[in-house]
Amino acid sequence: MVAKGLTFALPKGRILEQVIPLLRAANIDIESALAGAGRKLTLDIEGGHRLLLVKPTDVPTYVDYGVADVGIAGRDTLEEQGRDLYEPVDLGIAPCRLAVAEPVDSSIALRRGTRVRVATKYPNLAQRHYASKGIAAEIIPLYGSVELGALTSLADQIVDLVESGETLRQNGLVEVETVLNVTSRLVIHPPSLKLRPAVSELIEAIRGAVHARKASVA
Repeated sequence: MVAKGLTFALPKGRILEQVIPLLRAANIDIESALAGAGRKLTLDIEGGHRLLLVKPTDVPTYVDYGVADVGIAGRDTLEEQGRDLYEPVDLGIAPCRLAVAEPVDSSIALRRGTRVRVATKYPNLAQRHYASKGIAAEIIPLYGSVELGALTSLADQIVDLVESGETLRQNGLVEVETVLNVTSRLVIHPPSLKLRPAVSELIEAIRGAVHARKASVA
């Protein structure tokens, strides 16, 4: 059993449901606390732990600053922000991909030296991707429906998360390249790993749960 007193920063939304059984493997029950949470953003968990419910993109910030010992964040967010966090376990949940897409009827022949306008929520990842190909990309940050950037000719291409691709299809866009395959990761505040034995216990329990899940579907 994991010792008392850890603080978890977990993403609100669909990923949270997939996290519940993984934490249960470490004898950490967040389900009962969530059941009566309402709109609360901080919850006390059985066993003396604390849960912070935050936006997915904010998880690394809370862990980086030591407000939380442990968090769960997508590879896309972690690589975009580039924070110095320990990532001991790929949980394999919420799989998707960061992809380049463009309008079906206006395909661009990209080659070294080409200039292109790109709308994205991931300016750092997008900039690195195009720079690696020698393409001069003007990055246009958008934080709503990125697809609209291409539909209105604000941008030639977009870089965004894709799961099934249905949103792209319904809006006349086509996926042309994968930038990054994405799953959610367990992230740890480095000093917590050194100073709190409970963190190492948690890592091993969750790693075991992930391995068991993979074995059951193999």
